[in-house]
Amino acid sequence: MEVSNFILLALTGILAASVPLALVWTATGTNKYRKLAWVIAFFTFDLIVFGGFTRLTDSGLGCPDWPGCYGEANPFLAHEHIAAAEALMPTGPVTKVKAWIEMIHRFLAMGIGVLIIGLMVASWLEWRRARARGTRPAHGPLLPTVLFLWVCVQGAFGAWTVTLKLQPVIVTLHLLFGLTLLALAVWLGGREDKLIAPPVPAAPVAALRKLRPLAWLSGAVLLVQLALGGWVSTNYATLACSDFPLCNGQIVPEMDWQHGFTLWRELGKTAAGHYLPFAALTAIHWAHRNFAFVVVLVLGATAWRAWRVPGLHGTARNLALVLAAQAMTGIATVYLRFPLPIAVLHNAGAAGLVLLVTMLNYKIQYQLELALRSPRREAATSASHP
Repeated sequence: MEVSNFILLALTGILAASVPLALVWTATGTNKYRKLAWVIAFFTFDLIVFGGFTRLTDSGLGCPDWPGCYGEANPFLAHEHIAAAEALMPTGPVTKVKAWIEMIHRFLAMGIGVLIIGLMVASWLEWRRARARGTRPAHGPLLPTVLFLWVCVQGAFGAWTVTLKLQPVIVTLHLLFGLTLLALAVWLGGREDKLIAPPVPAAPVAALRKLRPLAWLSGAVLLVQLALGGWVSTNYATLACSDFPLCNGQIVPEMDWQHGFTLWRELGKTAAGHYLPFAALTAIHWAHRNFAFVVVLVLGATAWRAWRVPGLHGTARNLALVLAAQAMTGIATVYLRFPLPIAVLHNAGAAGLVLLVTMLNYKIQYQLELALRSPRREAATSASHP
């Protein structure tokens, strides 16, 4: 890729970030750092949903090189190459529409990268000013720096997704790292909310301590299901079971676990280079479908327990609603034979569950710290006023 095209591509990323940066800068209120943190979380959620749309429309190789499109900064400049590829294979991976879908996804990712750099720079400048004053910085730079490093890793996997021709394990990791980026951004946003929020009545310590392991378990169970769901999507195994609750008319259909869960292999191929048998796709789908019952049980129990804890009712309610919607869109995807809008909603629901489980864990942690500090604060106050 020529230097001029690379510069033009970088300017496009900066332009993609300029609108949300301008909105944050001109917004009312003084805590623009907090607003920027939540803008990053919002656009990361959007990026995950649009990434799902990119994958579901088979646009992942709409531009078969990286970071540009046929060495150009955008599909306009690569029009001749795209037109030639589309003429050769009209239903192939490269078309004008698919090229734009893929590049819009990249532009959005670059814009988020610029926003995270801005947040990290702001946090380090605040740290230096606070250090010079001998005070504690309002915004610690550690988490923004982790965000920056993580988005770099995510960008590398985005590149490998293209250069390794949609190898399933790379695409799945790209999805999981994107969801992890969302979790980090939400945790940062929650931290900024609590820095400016007035003290709230703390929930009972006993209730919070009982709920915290269940919330952690919810995160672990959700991570496994996200990995299984990504493996279904990246192997195009969504319709390997054509009915529900049975799978191809059977409770336990014929399945090939060995080939289905061999991680390092080409798309549609076994590790030996042969075509992947249909029974392998069935095993992939069946595992994701049946582990969903575990997810509903664990996350449902967590939402039910959190519903009765002060300060957690709203998050618990939203978690229950998104969990129910996610189950319905998963079933509808099979019943309706994989319609694109339902599949995109199912992908958005997964990101929504990550957001809510992360926020629930943060709120439990914050409430527990608040509850443990309150008695010590009261004891200190009593000791200073005999």
